[in-house]
Amino acid sequence: MAVTFTDMPPDLLRAYRPDLAEPAGLDAFWTDTLTAARDAAGPTRLAPVAAPVRSLSVSDLTFTGFGGDEIRGWVTRPHGDEVLPAVIEYVGYGGGRGLPGERLNWAAAGYVHVVMDTRGQGSAWSLGATPDHHGSAAAYPGVMTRGILDPREYYYRRLYTDAVRLVDEVRAMPGVDADRVAVTGVSQGGGLAIATAALSGDAVAAVMPDVPFLCDFPNAIVRTPSAPFTEITRFLSVHRDEADRVLHTLSHVDGAVLARRIRVPAYFSVALMDDIVLPSGVFAAFHAVASDDAAIEEYPYNGHEGGGHRHWMRQVAWLDARFGV
Repeated sequence: MAVTFTDMPPDLLRAYRPDLAEPAGLDAFWTDTLTAARDAAGPTRLAPVAAPVRSLSVSDLTFTGFGGDEIRGWVTRPHGDEVLPAVIEYVGYGGGRGLPGERLNWAAAGYVHVVMDTRGQGSAWSLGATPDHHGSAAAYPGVMTRGILDPREYYYRRLYTDAVRLVDEVRAMPGVDADRVAVTGVSQGGGLAIATAALSGDAVAAVMPDVPFLCDFPNAIVRTPSAPFTEITRFLSVHRDEADRVLHTLSHVDGAVLARRIRVPAYFSVALMDDIVLPSGVFAAFHAVASDDAAIEEYPYNGHEGGGHRHWMRQVAWLDARFGV
């Protein structure tokens, strides 16, 4: 049976290393952003939840992210006060943290599992509880173009900051081994994992992005046939003279640029029939990683669903080996 790839043949993907320029002052931009968020941080709250999950402990999490805004999440872990490694999970586009006890896999595997709500999303396919209090200029429906003409106003500046701030708070939680905190996520969540590992320095000990979104923007916005990258394409079809400003903003959040700062173990996945996140974007970010311990799992016959539960099983074995579980 002939395989139809949505992007380029695998041999070209495995060699794909786009020359993406970094904007001037990128590191200072993120240092200033994260410093301001930490300076505005308020107390983190954990409240037990009476969820119908009796073999695990579930808590309602509230912490402060960008601008001191309150961000919600869930913390699920094995019962008891044993100090355990943690896995922070970020959610795909349009989704939120969901219901308490909805995501049990990592806690069932013996990890403290923390899922972050996604500001201003959480209504497309799973529930969210975190508003985005910051408005924007004219934008195409969705979040991809909110504030896109200015890096300081862009939506993903806020969301990336939330994600990094969560690492700060998880490392300080009782019962968490601060030296064994990993980040993961699918699609948008994978893009957030890349950005968090890049911007958190050695605070993150491992990163596991699945079919990660938000990478290689110059290529993705002209070649990807499906939303949400097409939100940017549609915006530019109306704002015909703003391409340079848009690409300048996107260069501040491009996972294939930020990944150059990742020096911890990294385990990616890519689906070669994906028409939502083109495989080329995933490989662009993977090839940018500066770690000596980096691997990518290919799923040739899958679309954006990627490796599913089978890949999660591989993630557990991979992370167990690095965290000594």
